[in-house]
Amino acid sequence: MLSYLRTIHTIDAHTGGEPLRIMMSGMPPVPGKTILEKRAWLKANRDDLRQFLMNEPRGHADMYGAYLFPPVTPDADFGVIFIHNEGYSDMCGHGIIALGKVLVEMGYVERKTPATRIAFDAPAGFIEAHVEWDGTRAGKVTFKNVPSFIYLRDLEVETPSFGKIIGDIVFGGAFYYYINADQAHLEIKPEQVRALIQLGAETKAAVKAKVSIRHPLEPGLDQLYGTIIDGAPNRPGVDQSNVCIFADREVDRSPTGTGTSGRAAQLFLRGKLALNQPYVNGSIVGSAFEVRVTGTLKAGDLDAVTTEVSGNAHIMGTNQWVLEESDPFPTGFFLR
Repeated sequence: MLSYLRTIHTIDAHTGGEPLRIMMSGMPPVPGKTILEKRAWLKANRDDLRQFLMNEPRGHADMYGAYLFPPVTPDADFGVIFIHNEGYSDMCGHGIIALGKVLVEMGYVERKTPATRIAFDAPAGFIEAHVEWDGTRAGKVTFKNVPSFIYLRDLEVETPSFGKIIGDIVFGGAFYYYINADQAHLEIKPEQVRALIQLGAETKAAVKAKVSIRHPLEPGLDQLYGTIIDGAPNRPGVDQSNVCIFADREVDRSPTGTGTSGRAAQLFLRGKLALNQPYVNGSIVGSAFEVRVTGTLKAGDLDAVTTEVSGNAHIMGTNQWVLEESDPFPTGFFLR
């Protein structure tokens, strides 16, 4: 019987075109009383696992993944840590939607009609999801996000390629710089993705050089995750289209769950969206999420909102990944 240095089982799904590789077995014991402590330990001690699953030749520069753990709070069903090409994220809406789909449809939780509740302990906080279940298939997933708020309004930065850009820093589970594509004479279209990546990378670098971000409640979330660029709808039935450039120039194919939550907060707090008014956010590939602002509260001294985001995911396959002792690329590489 063949033996390998490592054997990992995953389930691969996508939400609106954005992948999620879920690690179902092969995780070593991870110490830590909180998800943030577990994430810090993995980053310091076992980042080779993330690289193994995300990097080429097993993954690619735009791969995304998730580790599942036992819950760390009484009301949660699972703990979750999200991974990508650069490291670890604070929250992931498309990931929660994909996890809900996989866990219900594949029978990892007790299923209830018309919807099954699954709650997650994520780095950003407690996330509750409801997954439609008709007795045969899992359908739409709706999750209640952590509080979202505008951190800084009308921040102007200078970029090498696009000149001055103005936008808001908003938290929707992670911090993003929200800008409009018109400023750079761009549209949210696949054929312009290289220019959009350049715009996202340059604005992220400029914001990080100019502003020091401090989450009002949790210092472990003090980082700018990416830039969200919005524009006119690129398909019927959406209120806007957007693309998120995050981590190391990674492109979200979905409308971005945390980004959609942040966009709803931004619009509501600027008086452009009403309480419980549905808003449909489109992606660069034509998929869509729906969001509603469901309530108001405070995040420290900042006005904040609660949101619910809905979307659909699809299962693509199950995989067994192995590492041969002779493999020259145990942590992989990126070739762009």
